[in-house]
Order: sequence, then structure tokens, then C-alpha cells
Amino acid sequence: MTGQSKPALSPWGSAVAGATGAVLANAMVYPLDLVKTKLQVQIKEKNGAASSSDLDHYESTIDAITKIAEKEGVSGLYSGMAGSLLGVASTNFAYFYWYSVVRTLYMASAKSPKPPGTAIELSLGAVAGAVAQIFTIPVAVITTRQQTQPKGDKKGLIETGREVVESEDGWSGLWRGLKASLILVVNPAITYGAYQRLKEGIFPGKNNLKPWEAFLLGAMSKAMATIATQPLIVAKVGLQSRPPPSRNGKPFKSFGEVMKHIVDNEGLLALFKGIGPQILKGLLVQGLLMMTKERMEILFIVLFAYLKGIKKDKLSKVVDSAAAKAQASRPATLK
Repeated sequence: MTGQSKPALSPWGSAVAGATGAVLANAMVYPLDLVKTKLQVQIKEKNGAASSSDLDHYESTIDAITKIAEKEGVSGLYSGMAGSLLGVASTNFAYFYWYSVVRTLYMASAKSPKPPGTAIELSLGAVAGAVAQIFTIPVAVITTRQQTQPKGDKKGLIETGREVVESEDGWSGLWRGLKASLILVVNPAITYGAYQRLKEGIFPGKNNLKPWEAFLLGAMSKAMATIATQPLIVAKVGLQSRPPPSRNGKPFKSFGEVMKHIVDNEGLLALFKGIGPQILKGLLVQGLLMMTKERMEILFIVLFAYLKGIKKDKLSKVVDSAAAKAQASRPATLK
């Protein structure tokens, strides 16, 4: 097998492998996802009152983890996990599926058999990401609502979805934050661009990086991309969560409106709240995702090859059996 390339998976197989890896990675760091959402959704009003959805104000990641565990127990750190993992699975399945589809279509239509360049790869990834968001954002909206529900007002996935539809703009409420999500597909482009610049600056002329060097550059570039897009991430969470008490139940209409409300009440730096767990979660998930996705792809390739072999053996047995019956049923004069 040395020197041979890994067999390509179908779009469906790549999507299942990617979704499986994403679910495993996100399940491991879910408390960080919950905490960063709670930090991002809370708004401290001008009068000093914290207006988070559960009436608690968290000063930091550690403070949030401590307070949640004290108030709700360890299980509180996993509130809304089922919906979140469903969202992760659907988003990554859609992304990897559509990425495989659009890349295959591009390669089929391209005049050159060479792999697409960096700019094309990023464009294909952006298209796949945009399509994935359109199909899967309702789950993200419901998950954000579940993560920010007070302890005494916890609802299931279906109940929370019904609440969004009934209390806001009908079914369109399930697509809140779509514009911000579509803009956020530039995050991978920023990550890759920063990675290349850092590589040229820190390791000039070095093509093959050691694992720790690649991880270091990946961590730095992902952090830079997160910092650049954090205001949009915070605004998207604000759009998808319940409106703060000061708005008397009136939901935000755009991410610009969310940003203005946050800046007016907390100042410009509040657009970067929750960035600590956001970056940490991004680093861990990205590393775990790529590690598990590679293993999942290998597993599925072996599994599909095994199933294909079983199918081939069964087909061969059926053909042999049919031939034997046909031979046995012939008249003796023809044998």
C-alpha cells in the first residue's frame, strides 16, 4: 500500500465520515460550546443589570462553568447537547456532501485534470458551506434557544422549535441569523490565508512541517480567523436566542441591530465576549475533527470494500446456483 493513494469515497460516504468525526469532536468539548453561547448572549444593560436569559451573569469561562454546575449540576453543562449534536451532524453531513458534489462537478467541467488551486478550493468550500447553512440553520436556531433556556423552562427539540415558530415571524424565525451564517463561510478562507502567511514568515522555504509546527500554525491561524469574525458570531447568537428583557420580547431583525444594542449597552469590546471558549473550542474541534474524520474515512472505505466483497460473493453463488439448476433441468440428450 506504500505510495498508493487512499481510495476516494463517494459524496455520501465522505459526508457520513465527516459528520461522524464532527459529532465525536463536538461531544468531547460540548461544555465549552454551551459556555461560549451563554457568554455571548448575555447583555449587561446600562443600569448594570445583567440580562442573560437565565438571569445569571458570568464573568469568565471558569465562572460560567462553576455557576452552571452549582445551579444545575454537572448535567447542566450538557443542556441541549442532543439538539446541538444533531445540528453538528446535519451541518457537517451537508457540508462534506455538497463539497464533494461541487468539487466533482468542477473537476468534470475543468479542462485541466490537475487539482484546483487554492482560490478555487476556497470558493468551492464557500459554496458548499453556504448551501449547508441554508438547509441546516433551523437546528442551530433551536439549539441556541435550548442552551439559553432557564433551568425551570427547559424544553425539548420539537417544543423549542414550535415556540420559535409561534412566538416570532412564523417559519422564517427558524432561519434567523442566516445572513450572518452565510458571511461566516469566509472563516475557513481567513484561516487558510493566515496559515500560508504565517508559514512563509515563520518557516520560510520549508514545505514539510513537523506535526507540532503544523498544529502551532493551525492554532494561530484559527485564532486570527476567530478574532476577525467574532463580532458576527456574537451577533448571530444574539439573533438566534431569546431577546433580552430590555426589548420586551421584541426580537432583533438583523445582526447590525444586535451589534448596535451590544455596543450601546456594553461598549465595543463586548462584541468579542466569549472569545476565549470560542477559540479553545475551535482549536480542539478542528484538530479532533480532522483526526477522527481521517479514521472514519478509512473505516468506511474498509467497510464498503467488505460489503462489496460480500455482495460479489452472494451474486457469484446465485449465478452458480442458477447455472446448476439450468444444467440439471436439461434433457438427458442435451447433456
